[in-house]
Amino acid sequence: MSAELKSQLVAEAEAIGFDLCRVCRPDAVPQVPAGLSGFLEAGHHGQMGWLAERTHWRSDPATLWPEARSVIMLGESYTPKHDPCDVHGMTDRGAISVYAQNRDYHDIVKKRLKRLARWLIAQTGDVTQVKVFVDTAPVPEKPLGQAAGLGWQGKHTNLVSRDLGSWFFIGSVFTTVDLPVDAAEQDHCGRCRACLDACPTDAFPAPNQIDARRCISYLTIEHHGPVDEALRPLMGNRIYGCDDCLAACPWNKFAVEASEMRYHARDDLTAPKLAELAALDDAAFRTFFSGSPIKRIGRNRFVRNVLYAIGNSGDMALAPQAERLMQDADETVSDAARWALKRLSDVANGQA
Repeated sequence: MSAELKSQLVAEAEAIGFDLCRVCRPDAVPQVPAGLSGFLEAGHHGQMGWLAERTHWRSDPATLWPEARSVIMLGESYTPKHDPCDVHGMTDRGAISVYAQNRDYHDIVKKRLKRLARWLIAQTGDVTQVKVFVDTAPVPEKPLGQAAGLGWQGKHTNLVSRDLGSWFFIGSVFTTVDLPVDAAEQDHCGRCRACLDACPTDAFPAPNQIDARRCISYLTIEHHGPVDEALRPLMGNRIYGCDDCLAACPWNKFAVEASEMRYHARDDLTAPKLAELAALDDAAFRTFFSGSPIKRIGRNRFVRNVLYAIGNSGDMALAPQAERLMQDADETVSDAARWALKRLSDVANGQA
């Protein structure tokens, strides 16, 4: 019965919209505690203090919910239609990470996970219990994804799939149902280091290790306050997230274009104009990014990022935007505006 149920589960997951469905045990990631401990001790988590909380759950999924017998790991492609690196050559435009160029994936994936969980309960009876997670709980989803066979953690620490490349979301359904497990995926990176070499800020101390304090995704999304001035020029025009290490992966030749239309980029977010973004006040920011994950970081942090991009643009036509924001009520924004003006001036005078 369990093998038949597993086969039906995979088919149902595909019908719901997932591209991958695999199963592992909650205790299938014994390597996580040492890796997490080393990451935290090195301070590589930066301001993400929540990573140092509830480490007993984050280190061992079996303790998160002891009654769980199986973890169903799901993958869903968000592969873009366009080359996300093209925007880096457009100095008056901002680069937004592919996953954030339309609707918030948390909402879409979680609804699908709940639908699959309800289906499982319908097949097995009300005694079945389930919990669904998508990047919002102390669950080591990437190690579990490798243990279940979705893919392997590449040298950039993200999951890579032989079927989907680097562009896919992951989510999980923990359940009390005992399901047959899949074989863990093996590492297929070999000697390739394309992802490491592509990082603009050298955020990888070694293969399979990341120092979030130098990662542009962390700096533009999680980091509060001013960014280290030494890192600002390296951010280029990346104003929310960074896809460089993902885009560099050779396994993307196997990536399949996202079938979910809400993952495809909005026309106004593939290469938005920095001047227009810098002009957003709080109300306009909330309206423009309604339904987007970008809305969660707030107007001030976002405009800070935009000002760093303006400073890196070398385009004096953008100077009035920075000059106007020098008097912004938010201290971090005004600091970014002063830096942007100085950098534009230095570039214009050949001093940068």
